Amino acid sequence: MTLEYFLRRLLQFFVIAFLAATINFFFPRMSGQDPIQQKLFQLQSQGVNVSSEEVAGLVETYNRKFGLDKPLWRQYLNYLGDMARFDFGYSISDYPSTVLSLLRRSVPWTVGLLLTATLISFAIGTLVGALLAWGKAPFFLRTIFPAFFTFSAVPFYLMGIILLYVFAFRIPIFPLFGGFSTGRIPEASFSFALNILYHSILPAMAIILAQVGFWAMGMRSMMVTIQGEDYMLQAEAKGLRGPRIFYRYAMRNAILPQITGLALSLGTIISGAILVEVVFSYPGVGSILLKAVRGFDWFVIQGIVFLVIISVAFTMLVIDLIYPLLDPRISYRSE
Repeated sequence: MTLEYFLRRLLQFFVIAFLAATINFFFPRMSGQDPIQQKLFQLQSQGVNVSSEEVAGLVETYNRKFGLDKPLWRQYLNYLGDMARFDFGYSISDYPSTVLSLLRRSVPWTVGLLLTATLISFAIGTLVGALLAWGKAPFFLRTIFPAFFTFSAVPFYLMGIILLYVFAFRIPIFPLFGGFSTGRIPEASFSFALNILYHSILPAMAIILAQVGFWAMGMRSMMVTIQGEDYMLQAEAKGLRGPRIFYRYAMRNAILPQITGLALSLGTIISGAILVEVVFSYPGVGSILLKAVRGFDWFVIQGIVFLVIISVAFTMLVIDLIYPLLDPRISYRSE
């Protein structure tokens, strides 16, 4: 890999970040909605009586506090400076909490749940898909696993609703909602970790059941494609053992497109299965985003969208840079 290529890819990353910030700034304002008025409507819906003088005072105070009283170009420049420092401002609905503080509390829950579930589904689906194409899969896998191909067409949230109805409502084995039991105080203890694991089983299973068939189908297709390649025929002609041909020749080449798909999945972890958190009332980014959309909280929505775009761009940058390590045939040297 040349330094020129690395700098060019890094420049592309910053250009994507700039465009994401720009689009993220202007799109909410194109809707014509006023977040301050939405906040006042929220107060009135909660039974808070506010006089006209108090309304004017609140509007002026909120506009000054959130910088909405400045010209649009000034708001835009301030916004770009804040984005460069990952300062997403204050939440309108949960003032005086900052958007960054809300994300710090919720992102670990989302990443811990969705990252683990995605990696588990990737590992199981990739291995089983390779075995199915290789013809060496156990009988029970060949019998049972085709059902997971059907599950891959089911959205995450719908799979979550089904599991919630069966295993939490009809057969009360798992909890109905939450990231931990009601009344428990978060602490660094083994019992609390087990409680978190217990509450995350159903949300994780919803993601795994809906994803594992997708990874298996992709890997099986790639394994069928590469079985007729010259290097596969050469390996068989050399008399190499079956397991070595399977792992070193077949899976190593077939898994490359899967790695790219995994990078995209990891980049969209925060948004890809966010509705699962809503279904299970999980204390992650999904719950915060739902609340922000209902309250038209510009700054929280902007912070989450910007974080998703940057995570996708960053993971694609990383996978692009490490691809030569995965496949020696790939080279970024300039001619």
